[in-house]
Amino acid sequence: MPKIAANGINIHYITAGEGPDVVLLHGFLGNLAVWHLYMMPILRREFRVTTYDLRGHGYSDVTPTGYTPKNMAEDLLRLMDALKIEKPALMGHSFGADICLYFALKHPERVDRILGLEPGLAALVGDRKDPNWIGWKAWVEKLEESGITVPEDKKADAMYLLQLSLETPKFYGPARGLPRNREPLLKLIRETTLIEDYETEDELTLDSLKTINTPVELVYGTKSHFLPSWEPIKNRLPNCQSVLLPGGEHFGPLELPELLTETTLKFLRTPIDELNPVGQTRLASLEK
Repeated sequence: MPKIAANGINIHYITAGEGPDVVLLHGFLGNLAVWHLYMMPILRREFRVTTYDLRGHGYSDVTPTGYTPKNMAEDLLRLMDALKIEKPALMGHSFGADICLYFALKHPERVDRILGLEPGLAALVGDRKDPNWIGWKAWVEKLEESGITVPEDKKADAMYLLQLSLETPKFYGPARGLPRNREPLLKLIRETTLIEDYETEDELTLDSLKTINTPVELVYGTKSHFLPSWEPIKNRLPNCQSVLLPGGEHFGPLELPELLTETTLKFLRTPIDELNPVGQTRLASLEK
């Protein structure tokens, strides 16, 4: 398990393949394995792909603090410096996508393009705290599928639902139904500032999105509970196109790996000056 010192911590990473650089960032409470189940073996045929565990996740160092998108973007910068990655394409899922956008805001000269898979943004977290947010119902339904009854007064309690979710079998992907390695994740959310930091927007405000000129492709599932974040982000990014994954809920690498991989390859292969017109949205489909 290779690790490298970057930004004062040891980061677990894997690099494979040859070609233009692509760096993949997983989401909240995930790890780099999400990319290796399907996508990494295909991308590595054309690109030099680097995946890594975010601070506190997987086999990277757990620190008491330092989990804001700003902190995580600095981790990414120092990791790239250490690995001599100059200007990669970035792809991030959920919180990983937030980090990619923050990175483009602060270091536009170091990123070629971004595929943002289901970003939520701390600037929009207030919307997701509304008891009427569609995600609460989806979350509770997933738990009830596992035989867990959620008390009425806890159906919009993120910390309660998060800890309860770690007690259930995995919901998605080839490991669906298998138990989670919950203790490290419980320690992470209980003993670090991860939850608080996740909600810290720093300079990545909704207005600041208007200054990000890096080409961005936003990808959301048509059934995603993060879909309400799509329009506010899309409408502010000046160089943005969008793709919707039919039936996707939020976890594209596990739910729709083949479709997401084909969508990703199409974006990565397209020369910058030939990307689809700004503002265009298309429904993804597998080309046969």
